[in-house]
Amino acid sequence: MARLESPGVGRLVPAARRAHPGHGRLRLRAGPGRPVTHRSGTADADAADAALGRLPVREALPALLRALDERGAAVLCAPPGTGKTTLVPLVLAGLVGDGQPVRRVLVAEPRRIAARAAARRMAWLLGERVGGRVGFTVRGERQVSRETVVQVVTTGVLLQRLQHDQELAGVDAVVLDECHERHLDADTAAAFLLDVRAALRPELRLVAASATTDAEGWARLLGDGGEGGGDGATAPVVSAPGVSHPVEVVWAPPARPVRPPHGMRVDPALLEHVASVVRRALREREGDVLCFLPGVAEIARVAGMLAGLDGAEVLQVHGRAPAAVQEAVLAGTDGGPRRVVLATSVAESSLTVPGVRVVVDCGLAREPRMDHARGLSALTTVRASRAAARQRAGRAGREAPGTVYRCWPEAEDARLPRFPSPEIAGADLTAFALQAACWGAPDASGLALLDPPPAGAMTAAREVLTAIGAVDAAGRATERGTRMARLGLHPRLARALLDGAREVGARRAAEVVALLSEEPPREYGDDLAGAWRTARRGGDPYASRWRQEVRRLERAVTAGGTGPGPSAAASPGADGDAKDGDAKGDPAADHGRRTGACTRSDDAVAGLVAALAFPERVARRRGERAYLMAAGTGAELSEGSRLGGSDWLAVAVADRPVTSASARVRLAAVTDEATARAAAAALGSDGEEVRWAEGDVLARRVSRLGAIELVARPLTAPDPALVRDALLEGLRREGPGLLRWSSGAISLRQRLAFLHRELGAPWPDVSDAALLERADDWLGVELGRARRRADLERVDAGQALSRLLPWATGDAGRLDELAPERIEVPSGSRVRVDYGEGQPVLAVKLQELFGRQQTPRIAGGRVPLLVHLLSPAGRPAAVTADLASFWKDGYRSVRAELRGRYPKHPWPEDPATAEPTRRTNPRR
Repeated sequence: MARLESPGVGRLVPAARRAHPGHGRLRLRAGPGRPVTHRSGTADADAADAALGRLPVREALPALLRALDERGAAVLCAPPGTGKTTLVPLVLAGLVGDGQPVRRVLVAEPRRIAARAAARRMAWLLGERVGGRVGFTVRGERQVSRETVVQVVTTGVLLQRLQHDQELAGVDAVVLDECHERHLDADTAAAFLLDVRAALRPELRLVAASATTDAEGWARLLGDGGEGGGDGATAPVVSAPGVSHPVEVVWAPPARPVRPPHGMRVDPALLEHVASVVRRALREREGDVLCFLPGVAEIARVAGMLAGLDGAEVLQVHGRAPAAVQEAVLAGTDGGPRRVVLATSVAESSLTVPGVRVVVDCGLAREPRMDHARGLSALTTVRASRAAARQRAGRAGREAPGTVYRCWPEAEDARLPRFPSPEIAGADLTAFALQAACWGAPDASGLALLDPPPAGAMTAAREVLTAIGAVDAAGRATERGTRMARLGLHPRLARALLDGAREVGARRAAEVVALLSEEPPREYGDDLAGAWRTARRGGDPYASRWRQEVRRLERAVTAGGTGPGPSAAASPGADGDAKDGDAKGDPAADHGRRTGACTRSDDAVAGLVAALAFPERVARRRGERAYLMAAGTGAELSEGSRLGGSDWLAVAVADRPVTSASARVRLAAVTDEATARAAAAALGSDGEEVRWAEGDVLARRVSRLGAIELVARPLTAPDPALVRDALLEGLRREGPGLLRWSSGAISLRQRLAFLHRELGAPWPDVSDAALLERADDWLGVELGRARRRADLERVDAGQALSRLLPWATGDAGRLDELAPERIEVPSGSRVRVDYGEGQPVLAVKLQELFGRQQTPRIAGGRVPLLVHLLSPAGRPAAVTADLASFWKDGYRSVRAELRGRYPKHPWPEDPATAEPTRRTNPRR
């Protein structure tokens, strides 16, 4: 792997100094026909000049440009604060420096807040407003113009553009920023871009940029996937020097152990400790404090604990925070109070929070996980990686020396994972699978990915896509699937939007889908229809974003010709020829037309759209707050939920605690059986069901919706083959004890087990497992006649078991010889042999064996019987497997003990020569 270290190039080419004395600046190239102007006069111009001159990444620019000229792709490793996000795109576009032609550059950021911030920073450096030569596009917001040369987009927007225009016409270079975070969209975009370079646009330049990353892996990927053509070549790695400001590490673990994160749960004791560390940092250090927490709920709790801080303002930054709040945090303060910024991982990279000199790191992060068995996806709390910890610490040293307080023991630091887990390893891959199918790689095997998608997750994703009509049987994207991919939604939500618009109109479908695409705040409640009404009248930031997304989705649907307006939706035949790919005869659409889309209440519409998005989560009540979802997972409502008492729910958001068998309903809508059956028609089944249940054969005709039983009627003449399978299942569950085992049958089984143990073949194994495995061989006739448990209980197990005897070899006739049921003793009695367990036992009165020297042996003389010598009262007096030795050594003590107790019985001096007897001595 080629690693290029730039020796430094001094300054970028200076422009002519301004007339104002003492103000030099780096050369900024003006657009055609327009001068370079700074929006706030000389002060801002000087600040921009100074900022450009301080960015350390400038020293790596010659090496980076040379690598791109020679190979067309490169990996840029630049620590936080070096300018990789702001200066590099400007240089690649030719807006800074001399000698570079003006090019169009796309910069892909993993988050909307980072995309907006990067665009504003670059525009400020150019002395312009966003939307001029630097613009941005994120979901629901776009500020670009015909003059835009550098456009910052989210990775999701980049994917949409690639699907619409694979050649990326007019784009000369793409920068994938913060690729170390391993978001699925970023990995997918990188794979598509490498395809574009290899097949369509070899001149397209590609930069993978990050502060901490697997540089070797990315270099191999970019080398093999680009012009290298898979020849093992690697892309150059260019490293930029870091900011010189040192960051002191202070280890601040809790005084007492805290419970590790469990699912979404974070120990409240850790949050209390983090709040105390923030207070400590404010006392011990100068400057603003940036505190990293895993999620919005934890931020809110810590903010509550910090309420009333003297001389400090507490701010919250996360993906759901209002844009105005985000911008205020990034703008900093000028002489105002100190700030405590509580943030999720959105503040790890691509952002500089002015004034921050202290970082408090709780050491936790959130990663997506998919429970494919239950169809539930959720975020889970994990320990942050060492790479993330370095990124977070770097926030404190962006502008001056700083300090990071790490809320875990120093000894645990080395045990942290090196990098974050790639999202592709544990996330829901449905959207990825659709993107890959639309790209022409249904199984994703031909895509250049650092980590391949798990086979099980891809199979589950394809099943979902097939069910919603997005891919065909071969996994290729259908016309409908292509349209879904271009909506900028998860395929499930795209299905709900397209099909819902046909039933209830584009506007109402878009409103509900917008709620599902970004989960409403927890204070909106768990009732989807209620949250919908709250968002309509709300003036909070979420409601504002929701309305913006509604407008985008409504335009997307109506522009594609899917959704008739609300009035047309209620009219039969309004769908025309369904040229958008929605097949006629769709059960949900037919149901919508029958019930009259225009007259539906908000509750009914919310239930329908949620059921269309998550058909396997339609749920039927089975208790006060308990429900069963069609996927087979139980679900529970929270205490006091207004959804309680509803017979049917369409569950939109649910998670399952690790220790719980049931999922917790976070957001759902009331629905009815007809809507559930229409939306989840693919899960419906109607057929004969014959199985072993509740201790007997249950034969019914059952209509089901997945795991939910809708209607059941008894079957009078069930299929005999199904009955036989049910009986076998009963035998497997309850064992052969279901049959009638007489004493003779038990004895026969014990004798056969003894012979199999001692002699092996051809004597059969008659253990429970073996008998069940060979049920056809010995129970075939009886199983063919039986219809229920009572029939099995009448089966003579001994008669059936005799079919397993080795008749074919002739050994069956030797059964009584090798394992006799009874043994004749010297007294003439025929005594039963007990083959129960271990060595066979012969229990006989001592007097009946007088005169017998040798112990009886069976199994062809291989196995001596274990003789239990009984007293006259039938109680064991001695146990031996060697009669001769007993008569010689053991008999005297037994005689001495029992002769006085049983005087009527003979106790000869020499039992070996005495007459055996079953009787007492004659009276004298």
